[in-house]
Amino acid sequence: MTSQQNHVFLIATPAIGLLTPTVEFARRLVDRYPDRLSATVLLIPVPQWPTVHTYVQSLPATSSPNLRFLILPTMPPPSPDHFNSFVANVTSLIGMYKPNIQNAISADQSKRRVVGLFVDLFCTFIADVAEELGIPSYLFYPSGAGFLSYELDLPVFDSQLAHSESLTELSIRGYANSVPRRVFRRTVMERADGYSWYLKHAERFAQMKGIVVNTFQELEPFALDSLSVSAAPKIYSVGPILNLKGSAQWNPDSTQHERVVRWLDSQPTSSVVFLCFGSWGSLSGPQVREIAIGLERAGFRFLWVLREPPRANLGAPTEFSNFDEALPNGFLERTSKMGLVCGWVPQMTILSHKAVRGFVSHCGWNSTLESLWCGVTIATWPIYAEQHMNAFQMVRELELSVEIRLDYHDGIDLVPAEEIERGIERLMEGDDMLRARVKSMGEKCRIAIEENGSSYELLGALVDELTKEIV
Repeated sequence: MTSQQNHVFLIATPAIGLLTPTVEFARRLVDRYPDRLSATVLLIPVPQWPTVHTYVQSLPATSSPNLRFLILPTMPPPSPDHFNSFVANVTSLIGMYKPNIQNAISADQSKRRVVGLFVDLFCTFIADVAEELGIPSYLFYPSGAGFLSYELDLPVFDSQLAHSESLTELSIRGYANSVPRRVFRRTVMERADGYSWYLKHAERFAQMKGIVVNTFQELEPFALDSLSVSAAPKIYSVGPILNLKGSAQWNPDSTQHERVVRWLDSQPTSSVVFLCFGSWGSLSGPQVREIAIGLERAGFRFLWVLREPPRANLGAPTEFSNFDEALPNGFLERTSKMGLVCGWVPQMTILSHKAVRGFVSHCGWNSTLESLWCGVTIATWPIYAEQHMNAFQMVRELELSVEIRLDYHDGIDLVPAEEIERGIERLMEGDDMLRARVKSMGEKCRIAIEENGSSYELLGALVDELTKEIV
């Protein structure tokens, strides 16, 4: 990195779904503007979360001349016994690193021109560091514009929901349709532990100099247009931001990866339904058995990522040592010629395989964008976080998905085998017009980030704004 370059810092919540798009955004910035911009991604080590830890440790070896990854000194994490929510726990964890973050940025200011700090939705308090150092802060928002509109207005909705338990739906500026209360985050609906932190983060969004959103104009025109006419910070939709190589480049379990790809290679084109519920997604024993029964009855070829629920409070899902423990008696034997049950696999590799036709998904935003990029239709099965509103948007707003459920909560609800069977049949045999819309959106994904595309142009506008700071 030369001393004449403008430099930015980025920091993300240490969770795969939040960290990986931040890293890919940093890569896109420096790859597109190597002569104008360099970047440092600050990484919070989390040895207590093995998947994230493996990813973090892999990054320094993959840096480019203009991109540096700096792993901050490890600090003891807050006890999960003190928190009942991920938001509260991770906010406390990130706050512990504030002095280290300030030291890293201030040390760099003596060597180069630092023109911006990008924080994500649970790192908003780190913007205080930027303010003290005289650096503008930007929010990197790894989800979509629809949900961003909801979070920007959350203080208003908070008052409405608190004083009207009978309110069944809300009008949200980023959604053309009224949004049912049942698809809101449980954290918000129940005022659960961590809600106050969630609200505080949302209140900070409007204080940023700009908000970078992992979406594109052609996907969310209504939501983006609604944001552009408000007093909110300048919105830069620069997506889709994806790691097209996926976890295959850093996940140590290459043996399973190769086994799964070999199995897919042996399947007919567009014949397999892929079931995966994300890096933090797992389902209870009764629900797993209903899925198994529904899959067997539906009779389609399937690839099912099955993970064991966390064994500790705020822990991550783990790999099963024996799938038979979770599945109905004889299921693996009866379905051995039509399906494969496996642990975590590189999702992008699977979605881009010619054998895959449909995707039963938790509707995390990364997974949603990946499925669109690959032209694979989703059947929605949200579990946590903003996934329920993503599912609502994909089914009702954008008409790009099949609905299994929009309002599922594991441990409270149970989707019966008959419903699963019907949902898979709709996904694999249903609406050709829906499949054509998904394929078309996949083409628009690529066009958006190419030269003269909508996201390409807005990324250029963002860099112009960043470099203008030092004039």
